[in-house]
Amino acid sequence: MALTALDPRTALVVIDLQAGIVAAPTVPYSGAEVLSRTVGLADAFRARNLPVVLVRVSFAADFGDVPPGRTEAVRPGGGARPEGWDVILPELAGHPGDITVTKHNWGAFHGTDLDVQLRRRGVTQIVLAGIATSIGVESTARAAHEHGYHVTLATDAMSDMDAEAHRGSVERIFPRLGETGTTAEVLELLAKTHG
Repeated sequence: MALTALDPRTALVVIDLQAGIVAAPTVPYSGAEVLSRTVGLADAFRARNLPVVLVRVSFAADFGDVPPGRTEAVRPGGGARPEGWDVILPELAGHPGDITVTKHNWGAFHGTDLDVQLRRRGVTQIVLAGIATSIGVESTARAAHEHGYHVTLATDAMSDMDAEAHRGSVERIFPRLGETGTTAEVLELLAKTHG
């Protein structure tokens, strides 16, 4: 489906483009490709005085704040993360008007002030980008939809560690939560609707 609209107060929400995550191998796009496209989106949003939210995931040194519960997947722990693994990449960081959110879960809404930050600025729609498509991006998209935001997903400004998981999110889940399009399509619509 083609993108149809961007609200007057649309925010860009960037998920986990930080040193330790962008360095991991991802498909179908490399971390560098996702970063480059996201930088283009962020620059365009900033040029129009629209909010840019940089979300990072971080955990205590002892991993004591990792969400509890039994899982079959191996959980983090047993060793320290490399120094600076949770630092937002310099290509995106350092802009005084940006909002930074630190999360300790997959999604950017639960346990953070993201919803408050967006509502205080009158935001009614978010454009999502980041890594990983089926984890942090999808979790945030689901919560944004549940919070009543219009959701747009820049599908070539996100990637995953698993090709099937990425495809499943993009093809099956995202169309139920919002509208999908490429970075170029988002930028074109942004230029049309926000000058």
